[in-house]
Amino acid sequence: MNITRENIDALNAVVKVDIVADDYQAKVEKLLADHRKKADIPGFRKGQVPMGMIKKQYGRSILMEEVNKLLQESLNKFLESEKLALLGNPLPRVKEDFNWDAATLSFEFELGLTPEFEVDLKSKKKVTEYKIIATEELLEEELKNIQIRYGKVSSVDEAVLEASITGTFINEEKEINTKGTFLVKDLKGKKNEKKVLGAKSGDSVEFATKDLFEDTKTLEAILGNAGEEAQEVPDSVTLTVTDITTTAPADLDKELFDKLFADGSVTTATELKAKIKEDAEIQFKQQGDQQLLNAITGHLVENTKFDLPAVFLKKWLGTAGEKPLTPAEADAEFEKSENGLRYQLIEGKIMKDNDIKIDYTELVAYAKGFIRTQMAQFGNMNPEEKELDDIAGRILQNQEEAQKLQSQLISQKLLAFYKENMSFKSKELSYEAFTKEVYR
Repeated sequence: MNITRENIDALNAVVKVDIVADDYQAKVEKLLADHRKKADIPGFRKGQVPMGMIKKQYGRSILMEEVNKLLQESLNKFLESEKLALLGNPLPRVKEDFNWDAATLSFEFELGLTPEFEVDLKSKKKVTEYKIIATEELLEEELKNIQIRYGKVSSVDEAVLEASITGTFINEEKEINTKGTFLVKDLKGKKNEKKVLGAKSGDSVEFATKDLFEDTKTLEAILGNAGEEAQEVPDSVTLTVTDITTTAPADLDKELFDKLFADGSVTTATELKAKIKEDAEIQFKQQGDQQLLNAITGHLVENTKFDLPAVFLKKWLGTAGEKPLTPAEADAEFEKSENGLRYQLIEGKIMKDNDIKIDYTELVAYAKGFIRTQMAQFGNMNPEEKELDDIAGRILQNQEEAQKLQSQLISQKLLAFYKENMSFKSKELSYEAFTKEVYR
């Protein structure tokens, strides 16, 4: 057997594998002999079928199977010994005139090679790092929300601006008959408000659905139109009122503070506001970090220049999936995935050059932290260590879940690395301004 590699250019190569009879003949003969011993063909005693008949019936298929096994093993060993960094998998070149009876069986494989490049983390063009602050307006609004959430609910005879209305929304044509609750002040426009102000239990009110609520998702949630099975929103609905309530805000006193913080860590409205600010800005930091990582990703892809073996990759994408792609489909798939591939290569180089890696112990610890946070949301603030170990073990046995957690941990480590090694433009703004600027 002879294996050679020819570099077409810096990103493409061809491996040629020549296999001769001495490489496979002994194995093929042994398998044919085994088939002869087991062959059960009418007119011949078992094990006495002429070898010529066995070769005629099984020879070609056994030859092809053994040569393909040998080819795959030899190619893999060669690529490993050459220490080649490949993109995709080797692509066999199809030869229309291939002859299995030839003295030398020659096979060729196209390779896409990983480009060499450098990553500049000190670019003059800087990424913006946002510091999101909880404004006084936001804190006051959250205080009011807490007071309402823990306030005293009372039924009233007729709807007022601060009332909450429960009723049945009906549209016979669209077969809608669903119960929902909303605040009068959440309706959009004075015209809609006037329709319900003064309404009593049992009254019916007809609404146009367009611009019914300040937040369009309110109507979707009421009608059950937020999911994949969402039906078309009708032009109008009739609301039949069944219940009207108002909520007297809870006082900012010890009773409320103890409900919110049983450990006694908050005893005044000022401390409560400080706690709200602290918790809000922790959440804002998480969102800011995710946006920063996304921005760094885009920045590195845009500013790290290197070529890819595009022709090879498109060809490989056309054959890599369960269903072959047409050339046009492969082109579209490459265009869609190119930036992701570029960042994957950049990320891999950064991790290799800076010895950024994770081991199983770190992954287990990260999984346990994730589980602890999830359990705290359901009131279990102090889970047993053994319970965390057991849950983490089960989660990490699931390859998909383990991969997801590993990806999150890698992102976390990379973000910490970027923060230490890159310079950013800093910008402080409110959460509302942040969402408008980043997600507009």
